[in-house]
Amino acid sequence: MKAAYTGWTWITSREAEEAKKQLRQSFAECKFLGYDTVENFAFIRDFFPDPQELVEMTKECGVELVNLYGHFTFDVEEAIRVAKEQIDFCAAVGVKWYNCQNAGFGDDGPSERPTNPELLDKMCYVANTLGAYAKERGVTLCFHPHYGTCVFWQSDIDYFAEHTHPQYVSFCFDTAHTTLAGMDPAALIRQYGERIAYMHLKDVDTHALKTAQGPDKMGTFRALGHGTVDFPEVKAALEEVGFDGVLCVELDRPEVCNFHSAEVSRIYLRDVLKI
Repeated sequence: MKAAYTGWTWITSREAEEAKKQLRQSFAECKFLGYDTVENFAFIRDFFPDPQELVEMTKECGVELVNLYGHFTFDVEEAIRVAKEQIDFCAAVGVKWYNCQNAGFGDDGPSERPTNPELLDKMCYVANTLGAYAKERGVTLCFHPHYGTCVFWQSDIDYFAEHTHPQYVSFCFDTAHTTLAGMDPAALIRQYGERIAYMHLKDVDTHALKTAQGPDKMGTFRALGHGTVDFPEVKAALEEVGFDGVLCVELDRPEVCNFHSAEVSRIYLRDVLKI
């Protein structure tokens, strides 16, 4: 298995030249810490009219960009249009995986809702359509169950898995979002091992989670080793199902700064998980 880090949290500007400087900084810091493999959000395509410029940047920084991450709204036609452009960009720069998720319910209602087959059917259609499109271009679509979306609970995941084609739609499971949903990450890995193409690793402060409400629950995410997720068991489960891919560390809200959180997690990966 290979360690990676996602760099979207470095990018605070939407002005192209400044954003590219921040992206380069994320590459440099990740490389310095021993992450030779990196991920980012698919919006970075907006900064690179010429995809080759991004390819050259990764070469100069000595990193391999392997995954870009997109979001699907419930406007099915628009979601497919945007995602196809992002997948085309993935293919143009040599990115192997396209992570994706539902972008949320799109209203002011609660973040946690019962399983909704009508909404899930839309996401299944989008994922199946785009998964086939991506496969034709040498890219693997990985769907990421996520808090505050229609694919979050165990029942959501089971429905989604049943109504999507394994040859087109894989999973990226996230240890933190899985924990928020009350699931055991290792058990979920063992259940869907054959469909896992990519992994996100985050820790969770389950003491803080007891009092967190709504979206603030995602504020309980931590660098690896600073929470209670059993990562040795997660690794063991991945080995059992034959997974030998990318373990990408992510932290939406760094505890001090991006570099510090990435360093803490890199030390944990090396010293505890031997990765």
